[in-house]
Order: sequence, then C-alpha cells, then structure tokens
Amino acid sequence: MVFSSESFLFLFLPLFLIAYYLTPWKAKSYTILAGSYVFYAWWRVDFLGLLFLTTGFAYLVGQRIAAHRGTRAAKGWLAVGVIGCLGVLGVFKYLNFFIDSFAALVGTDAAGLGIHWRLLLPIGISFYVFQALSFLIDVYRGDAKADARFIDFAAFIALFPQLIAGPILRYKDLEDQFRERSHSLEMFSDGMARFLIGLAKKVLLADAVAPLADLAFGNSGEVGVTLAWLGAMAYMLQLYFDFSGYSDMAIGLGKMMGFTFVENFRYPYISKSITEFWRRWHISLSNWLRDYLYISLGGNRKGAARTYANLMTVMVLGGLWHGANWTFVLWGFWHGGLLAIERATGHDRRAAGQVWALPVTLLAVLIGWVMFRAVDVTQGFQIYAAMLGANGWAGDVSLWTEVTRESIALMCIAIVVAWAEPRLAVWLDTMAAPQTPGADGTTAVAVQPVVQLALSLFVLSVGALTILKLAEQNFSPFLYFQF
Repeated sequence: MVFSSESFLFLFLPLFLIAYYLTPWKAKSYTILAGSYVFYAWWRVDFLGLLFLTTGFAYLVGQRIAAHRGTRAAKGWLAVGVIGCLGVLGVFKYLNFFIDSFAALVGTDAAGLGIHWRLLLPIGISFYVFQALSFLIDVYRGDAKADARFIDFAAFIALFPQLIAGPILRYKDLEDQFRERSHSLEMFSDGMARFLIGLAKKVLLADAVAPLADLAFGNSGEVGVTLAWLGAMAYMLQLYFDFSGYSDMAIGLGKMMGFTFVENFRYPYISKSITEFWRRWHISLSNWLRDYLYISLGGNRKGAARTYANLMTVMVLGGLWHGANWTFVLWGFWHGGLLAIERATGHDRRAAGQVWALPVTLLAVLIGWVMFRAVDVTQGFQIYAAMLGANGWAGDVSLWTEVTRESIALMCIAIVVAWAEPRLAVWLDTMAAPQTPGADGTTAVAVQPVVQLALSLFVLSVGALTILKLAEQNFSPFLYFQF
C-alpha cells in the first residue's frame, strides 16, 4: 500500500484515523501498532514477522544495555545489538549482492555456483533497522531512556507514516511524544495540508517528469546529447519531488496523529556546495550518518588525512545503504571525494559569495544522480558518454517521437517550482506574520487571515486536481521504496 493509492486514501487512512481518535489515550499506541502492521502486511504479511522480531530484539537488548550502563557488559550488549541488527540488514539486503559479485569475480553467475534462489528485500528494512540501531546507541550513550513500554517502542519502530521511506526517526526525539502529545484541529489541518502538498509533488510533478528519465535511461546506448541531458535533469527533478513529497506526506500524517517529525528536506537544489547539499538533502539520513558513524570513526578529531578518509568511508557506506549495487558505491565515492575536496580547500565557507557555486554544485549533483539512477555501472557510463556526445546530438531520432510537448512543459514547470519553492516559503513567512501597531496606535488590516484563507483554497484546489490525476494514471510506487 502506498500513500498515493486509492486504497490508502479512501479506505485505510479514514478508517485508521477514526479508530485512532476514538481510542482512549493510554491505548493509542495499540491502535498505532495495529494500523501500522496492517499497513505493512498489505504488501507481504510474511515479512511482518521480521519487523516484529527486530523490534523485540532491539527492545530487549536496550533493556540490558541500560541495566549495565557504565560497565563493560553494557558495551558487550551494545555489540550484540549492533551485530544483530546489521546481520538482519546484511542478510536480506546484501547477500544476493555478495553472491553475484563473487560469481562475477570467478567468471560465472549465481546459477553457475549452484544457487537458484534469491532473497526478497523486505520493504522499509533500511529505515526500521537504522531506527533500532539509533535506539541502542542512544541508550548506551545515555541519550535515551530504555524504560518505555514495549507497546510504545513497537509503535515507534512500526509507525506507518515513516515506516517505508522515512524520515529516519530516533526514539529519543519521540519518547516524550509517546508519553504526552497534543491533538488539535489546527494541527490536524496543518497536517492534512502538508500531506496534500506532498501528494501533489508526487503525482503532479515527479510522475510527470518520470517518462523522460525512463526514456533516456531505458535507451542509454542510443540517446544523443540533448535527450541524455534531458533524461538526467528529469531524474534529478523526479527524485527530489518524489522523495520530498513522501517526506511531506509522512510529516503531515504524523501531525494528524499529534506527532512532530524532523524535517527531511530543506530546498537542496539551492545549495552552493556539496557540504551544504548534505545539510539540506535527506537530512535525517545525513544526521544519522554523522552522529552514529562519522563521529564514531573519529570525525575530524584525528588529523586531516583521517578526516578525509572518514568522509569517504561514511559516504560509501551511505551509498551502500541505498542499495546493493556498485552504482551506489560509485555514487558514494563521488560525494565522499567532493566533500573531502571542499573540506581541504575550505570551499564550503566561501561558497555563499561565489556566483558560480550554485550551477557547479547542481552539475556535480546531477552527475552523481546519473550513476544513482542507472541499473548498473555500464548503463551509467553509457549515459555519461551520451552526455559528452558519443551518440551525436540527436542519437536515435525515433526516440524523439516519445518526447511530447506536455512532458517538456511539465518539466519546465517542475524546474520553476524547485526554483520558487524556497522563495515562496520566505514570502509566506513574511506575509503570514501579524502586523504590529503603528505609531498612532492603529493597526493596519491584518494579512494573516487573508494569507491563511488563500493558502487553504490553494491547497484544496491542488488536492482536488491531484485526486483527479490519480484516477487516470497507473500505479506508481515511491522511488525510495526500493531502498
């Protein structure tokens, strides 16, 4: 089940919210857990057991860490927890990759090694395993308490708004909200508006530019310069609106349930350095890698060479977190190398005043997204070659028959929205602020109610248009479901 499906919008979500608000406070976590498990089981009921076992394992190990805090035993229990969680992730996400890589190394394939089975990747496993790991590490560090009710912890791990594709939550940030949180019509309305905006990003923008990306990458050996660049730019926009749209929807759903989640995107395509980009893109993952991996490796405390190595290691592992494919490893190397160069040159500190910093950063991000999108390394380099002119300007001219005026127009709209989004946010913050009394004691007509009414009408109109668009298009899962 996905947020942009009729079964979720018109069946699951209304029934869940009715049940949630009818449930007494002390039992709301039971409703959250039951609803979240139904949501997850809608995909495959058998992997629900893995989710439950991972939850129970992390909870019990967390209790043991807390019971032995400050002793060598606590460190031992932490090791047990980390190895157990990473073991689950390693087997289900990377075993096929290791088998295929070993087979290729010896000149055969998995079948040639006598292996005729494939492990299916459980949806959302990268997210809920990282949340379990952060709980264990925070308990060990004393940053989180392990005295939560099991039902609250299980509801946290399985919380359906963010279960499949984040943002990656930390129990220490939500433990107080599980003990006490407020519910109001204003918060519910804000959450619904955020959800509808995210849904529109997905349906009206991400899905609209996806055909251009699919056309270019699906014909990587035949596309010319123009179509190769169009496809790469289309994917750059598709990924942003798809993933940030999902995050908006998750945050909105959380608000509708009284939760405040961390922001996951902050207009990444206005970044003037790769360092700034990672402060704005998939923020919950960036912060997770910084706090639990980069700092644990020594961060920047052990000299310049070690700092660069740590940056590279973190980004390569961050790439592998996205998927078991050499394309993600190369993507991680690319970003790790750029971060190391910026650290060595001090570029990030000077970038704000440099006119060329924005286009150069966007180009660097675009180059990385090509390999990120490619199904394998060969396809990635085919697109790079096409972008450099290997297939001429037009390439296979028959491919242009599949490029419509509508797709080009929608891509231009997506570019305008990505450009205008941060500027609109600043303007709305200014307009929505109440005016202060003048020197004569009078107050000008307040613009806040007017802005709120206009925003409400806009969101409702966009929401209605999105629902109509959903009715006529095919099923389109979110891109980050594959991770």
